[in-house]
Amino acid sequence: MSASSSEDRTPSRNADVCVVGAGPAGALVAAKLSAAGHDVVVLDAGPRFDPDEHEQRMETHLRPGKTEPLWGMGGERDDYSTSGEQPYPLNAARVKGIGGSTLHWQGMVMRMHEQDFRLDSELGVADDWPISYDDLRPYYAAAEEAFSVAGASDNPFAPPREQPHPLPVFPPSYSDSLFAEACEEVGITTHSVPNARNSEPTDDASACVGYGTCKPVCPSGAKYDATRHIDAAEANGARVLDQAPVQRLEHDADGETVTAAVYVTPDGTDHRQTADEFVLAAGGVETPRLLLLSASEQYPDGLANSSGAVGRYFMDHLFAGVGGRLDEPTRQKHVGFNTTESHQFYDREDDSRSAIKLEFLNYAGPAPVDIALGAEEFGDALLSRIREEYGTHIAMGALVEQYPHPENCIRLDPERTDDHGNPIPDVVWSLDDRTKRTIRRANEIQRSVLESLGADIDWVVGPDNTGPAYHHMGTTRMGTDPSASVVSPDCRTHDLSNLSIAGSSTFVTGGAMNPTLTLAALSLKAADAVASRL
Repeated sequence: MSASSSEDRTPSRNADVCVVGAGPAGALVAAKLSAAGHDVVVLDAGPRFDPDEHEQRMETHLRPGKTEPLWGMGGERDDYSTSGEQPYPLNAARVKGIGGSTLHWQGMVMRMHEQDFRLDSELGVADDWPISYDDLRPYYAAAEEAFSVAGASDNPFAPPREQPHPLPVFPPSYSDSLFAEACEEVGITTHSVPNARNSEPTDDASACVGYGTCKPVCPSGAKYDATRHIDAAEANGARVLDQAPVQRLEHDADGETVTAAVYVTPDGTDHRQTADEFVLAAGGVETPRLLLLSASEQYPDGLANSSGAVGRYFMDHLFAGVGGRLDEPTRQKHVGFNTTESHQFYDREDDSRSAIKLEFLNYAGPAPVDIALGAEEFGDALLSRIREEYGTHIAMGALVEQYPHPENCIRLDPERTDDHGNPIPDVVWSLDDRTKRTIRRANEIQRSVLESLGADIDWVVGPDNTGPAYHHMGTTRMGTDPSASVVSPDCRTHDLSNLSIAGSSTFVTGGAMNPTLTLAALSLKAADAVASRL
């Protein structure tokens, strides 16, 4: 934790905007509105982490026998329950603190496809968004610029773009070259991966130096995290308060506007932050939880929840994977992120669509220390075993689309509470047959590639042992019908005229693309709408 943690956590006077959450959505909103001259205050539940300690965090992550969570998640503050058919390991998926989940994300950023926005009208499945890909195109470009995205226009399946990526693409890895021949043999087209990490130095950070520990920590700072835009917001005059968890939102007597965010400081004191506009940017779990915690006489089912949709339609991407070993070096873990993927199995022309994004992994198999810890040999025998086992593994992953279903939801646990006495979030999550079939299909494709390579397959992650990609989406969905959605196309809540929501909780469908670039584009769009009302 940094010595620069907020000392003065009293409310700001005359704030134009109060932003709840200092992850990528909140940071972008705060930076954009403060740059326009507005008085902005940001409240975040977690601490500030010292970037000078990131290298030590990497070493802690690599060191055997570590027991403490790398980013401090866990305990009464972060307690949760998971009562659905599919267990959900929530605290593996998030970081509470300035920078949010970008402190430990992998940093791959791609645009959603045009078809993602019109599944119902085009295919008769799921729901349409109330906006189109073209509506987001300028904001996608702005988000790529904000993230210093390294990429190339070599993806034949990608939606149209208006300009090149800000930075040159990362080259294919050695194992990518092995996959390329096998993919050609089985008829799969591959292409590069856009990444939110510097392929060359910029004013914000140095180029990636290849530590290979991108998830859970980038020691060099070459990978984007939201502290860049928090720093920019503070340079513009914004106040950012860490360790200031918001307990509830209060509204006026008519229930038409939010009047204050009530937060508590480490000494146990409650404070009320007033503002003209409020933006919730606390993620796909804590944003609906805060709305549900803010129930009142006018909103007995939760603030901004006249539709009953707050917390519902929770979605995540599912992981599918196949891995094995070759009888030749594959040079794994030299790169901590993906450099090649395929969107060939993403869009469909009929209602059989359930998108698959194929990934070619650069970090398959154990690290040398993992081999050593599990070995009985010592000395030269141990060295020989490490040389034999390390770097011959190879694997493919995939993100699989999950359609929105109202029964998948974030709700308040009726029995358990957090460190402030508030009900903890309960994640209710299950997988339908369509999703399971899609995971099986992904496994079939992955197996065909590895068999073409001649790999000895030794593990499969399929429908029976799949898990989430930790992309929380859909719990305050966007729409034009106030009876069926939480926010309008400009991300303002239907029920309260000065409350907006920024982030992936506003997604109508999730596709199979990593969501951060889309949530960033939506956040910049929301910031423009807020600015127009100030």
